[in-house]
Amino acid sequence: MTVFVLVHSPSVGPATWRPVAEELASAGHQAVVPSLLEVGDGGPPYWPRVVAAVRAGVAGLSENQPVVLVVHSNAGVFAPVLIDGLTQPVASCIFADAALPVGAGSTPLADDEFLAFLRGLAGPDGRLPQWTDWWSEEDVAPMFPDDRVRQVVVTEQPRLPLAYYQEHVPAPAGWDRGRGGYLLFSAAYEEQADLARARGWPVRTIEGEHLHQIVATRAVSLALVDLASSPG
Repeated sequence: MTVFVLVHSPSVGPATWRPVAEELASAGHQAVVPSLLEVGDGGPPYWPRVVAAVRAGVAGLSENQPVVLVVHSNAGVFAPVLIDGLTQPVASCIFADAALPVGAGSTPLADDEFLAFLRGLAGPDGRLPQWTDWWSEEDVAPMFPDDRVRQVVVTEQPRLPLAYYQEHVPAPAGWDRGRGGYLLFSAAYEEQADLARARGWPVRTIEGEHLHQIVATRAVSLALVDLASSPG
């Protein structure tokens, strides 16, 4: 049995994937949701902590157990080091409304324009507000299906250091030679989906907001199963 490893953006928390994990489990699949809530603790580099956290999340699996790696949002930048760093074979890597890393070299977590925006948000302690506080209520409210889910997701968000977004994450050459796929939610990631198509990966679209996995849980689960079994 292939196991889905659902990796949340370090900007939010594992609650953004737990409903999908439960949906996958109810359909007879196995899914794990590693927690990356502590990767911003301490100084840079941060990416080794991401790898360590995901490895810890799959520690109960056999080293021969194939996994489908599913990365959301800026967790996509870590896909190459996760593929390289997991002891389990990665059968497929699916990007869910996520940033696509470069084919080889290193990928910045934020471009210069976005870093300038983040510098204006950082506090005296060098840390950023919680992710949902970066945006207006008009932007944030549609991402949640109800107030209960919103409270759960908002409460567990970390306050990441600005330095996290200044990091460049290694992308070992050849990381994208395996099977991949892209699940597009929002218009902001259409360019990333196009890059996935250019790599020959299958792309599925479920129109919604950036956290659509907590809204259309069943549809997202079905799309992940479909992408995991699609050639690409």
